[in-house]
Amino acid sequence: MKQNHPKKVRDLVDGVLLLDKPVGYSSNDALIKAKRVLNARKAGHTGTLDPFATGLLPLCFGEATKFSQDLLEADKTYETTVHLGQTTDTGDTEGAVIDSRDVDVTLAQIDAVLEQFRGPIAQVPPMYSALKRDGKPLYEYARAGITLEREARNVVIHKLELVSYEAPFLKLVVTCSKGTYIRVLGQDIGEALGCGAHLNALRRTRVGPLTMDGMLTLEQLGAHQAPLSLLAPVDALLASFPAVQLNAELAKRFLNGQRLALGKEPENPAHPLPAEQGRVRVYLDDKLLGTAQLGEYNILAPERLIAFVNP
Repeated sequence: MKQNHPKKVRDLVDGVLLLDKPVGYSSNDALIKAKRVLNARKAGHTGTLDPFATGLLPLCFGEATKFSQDLLEADKTYETTVHLGQTTDTGDTEGAVIDSRDVDVTLAQIDAVLEQFRGPIAQVPPMYSALKRDGKPLYEYARAGITLEREARNVVIHKLELVSYEAPFLKLVVTCSKGTYIRVLGQDIGEALGCGAHLNALRRTRVGPLTMDGMLTLEQLGAHQAPLSLLAPVDALLASFPAVQLNAELAKRFLNGQRLALGKEPENPAHPLPAEQGRVRVYLDDKLLGTAQLGEYNILAPERLIAFVNP
C-alpha cells in the first residue's frame, strides 16, 4: 500500500546570498541546492552564469525576489582568459574545437584590437545560448546541428583591460552592460587578431553594487550551523539608490500604495531628501518598506513594496 508522506513545509526566508558559483553548475542547479539548504519557500537568481563560469551569483530569497530585476539590468564585471588560436563550437571549453590557427600577435596588435571593442558595440548572440526562437532555446537547435540567423544586439563595453598576455592566453577584465556575451567578445577579439579564440575561463566579480565581499561557496553554506545568518539583507540589492526616511504615519500610507507629497524640507534634518529625481529605497527607521520614484515637487510614488511590515 502506497504511503502518503507529508509535504515538507518550507520557511519564509528573506535575504540575499552572494554565492560563488562553482564550475559545472548551472545557475538553476546552484539555486536549487542553496534553496534546499536554507529550506526557503521562494527563491530566484539575478541572471545566469554559464556552467563553465564561476563567481558572483546573487541569489534572492523571499521578499528579495521582488527586486531581482534590478540586478538583471545592472552592469557586470568579469575576469576572463581568452585562448587564442583555437575556436570551439560553443565559444568556451565545453565545446569541440572546430578551427586551429597559429598565434603570432604582438602586444601592440592586442592593444589596437581591444580599443575597437571599447564603448558601444554590436554582438550577434551565440547559438549556444538560452535565447528562444519559436519557444525553443537556441542551444537546442545548435545541438541538432541547426544554425539560425540572429540579429545583432547593441551592448556597451565600459572597461576592457589587458591583465597579461602569455601566448596563447590573454587575460582580460571586462565591465559591460546587460546582455553582453563574454564568449562572443572573446571570439570576436580572436577573429580581429586573425587567429580565432575561445574562452578558457570566466569569473564574474561584480553585479551592480554587489562585489565578491562576503561571497560564499555552496560547501561553506552547507557546513554552517546557522546558514540563515549568512544572508545579506534585502536592501543589499538596492544599495545604489538613495534612501528616503518616512515617519510612521507616512509609512502606513506608503504601504497602502498612496502617493506622498513630501514637501521641500524633510521632517528629520538628519535624513535629507535626495537632490535628484529618480528611483529611491524607502525606510521606516531601519525597516525597508520598498522602492519608489521620487518625482517633481518631491512626490513619492510607491513602486515595489515589502510585505508583512507593520510600522
